[in-house]
Amino acid sequence: MTHSQTVKDVVLAHGNGCFFYDDQAAIRAGAPHDGFLYVGAPLTPGFTSIRMPARSLGIGLVLSDDVIVWGDMMSVQYSGAGGRDPVFQLESIEEITTSVVTPRLLAVDASNFLSACKHVLANHEGKRLPLAIEYGVSQALLRAAAHFARTTAAEVICSEFALPLPKRPVPIYAQSGDSRELNVDKMILKGVDILPHGLINSREKFGPSGERFREFVKWVAKRTREIGKPGYHPVLHFDVYGWIGLEIGLQAEKVADFISRLADEVPGYRLHIECPADYGSTAAQLQEYAKIVTALESRGTDAKIVVDEQCNTLEDIQLFAKAKAAHIVQIKMPDVGSIADGAAAVLVCKENGVGAYVGGSCTETDLSATVAVNVALATQADMILAKPGMGVDEGIAIVGNEQSRVLSILRYRRSQYAVRKR
Repeated sequence: MTHSQTVKDVVLAHGNGCFFYDDQAAIRAGAPHDGFLYVGAPLTPGFTSIRMPARSLGIGLVLSDDVIVWGDMMSVQYSGAGGRDPVFQLESIEEITTSVVTPRLLAVDASNFLSACKHVLANHEGKRLPLAIEYGVSQALLRAAAHFARTTAAEVICSEFALPLPKRPVPIYAQSGDSRELNVDKMILKGVDILPHGLINSREKFGPSGERFREFVKWVAKRTREIGKPGYHPVLHFDVYGWIGLEIGLQAEKVADFISRLADEVPGYRLHIECPADYGSTAAQLQEYAKIVTALESRGTDAKIVVDEQCNTLEDIQLFAKAKAAHIVQIKMPDVGSIADGAAAVLVCKENGVGAYVGGSCTETDLSATVAVNVALATQADMILAKPGMGVDEGIAIVGNEQSRVLSILRYRRSQYAVRKR
């Protein structure tokens, strides 16, 4: 190891995520709104209120040439639900980072991304580090490796995983938040590839027997035809947070019947339904989602189901991909943890013929979002979430612009290489 490849110090910065942490259990139980607030007591451990402002902790690696590279730690919006880590507690995350992670960082060769992640993010006292720490620290390590190599983060991923350099953009998927109709219009006017998420996270939004949700799906398809440019034909992707199972029933045949009928109501559009049901554990989710996939395919529909809840870590994703227990897996980056695991998760999905969706959360930051773009590009995922925040415009700009910049850099380098070969 040479002096030029070391981390000589670590600095931390308190920050904000781009949305709020929400107690999914309390919302599912019917907590009412008061303006932007949810009213009532939280039900999920760690929440002090049903809706809490998202926090983040930035970690800056002071490299031996005095350049500082950053990563951001945070949790996802629905922390503590679906088998996820507890809600982000800044003080405890900072303490573990200072006492456990920092000494490891000062002893690592930061030019080798995978090796550095393996060393720095090793178990502590027999357990994994909090996934928020894995996520933020691995972002900083990826940027350090890119700095030392004088390349983009995408090129580091390609080099470490022996992948060809990307030439094509990854389709972008935008999420609406609660301002559904207004934000759908924004997405259509901006020509987003996949839309609108919809945030169907309560009985009020799903409706008796799913009627309110069905009307919304049909309205989105109609709206794309009304105000979209000629030839615009997005994928329609909706996250229902388990409400098909909660309202219609958990039997695979019933879930498949509902999705198949819904797909028939928007002919000509490919339909994605994320988290159609939540079976309460990874093992149960794996078994029942495989049945839903089989039931849908037997009906001849092109509708796809997307797994999110109960499929969090790289190990979980490997199980679902190998069992083909979903058409598409959301690789929810903060829940996966290490960026290295996130990249490996995409490749596992692709190896097993399952769609890879590089996702995340509205609670993330600009820094974490741009790292996710580099991972999605390098691995050529099937889709990537426009993040962070719930405003649509910001996420589309942050993710879309980073993707465009990286692809432009790679095109430039290819052109220069071609000139030198002449």
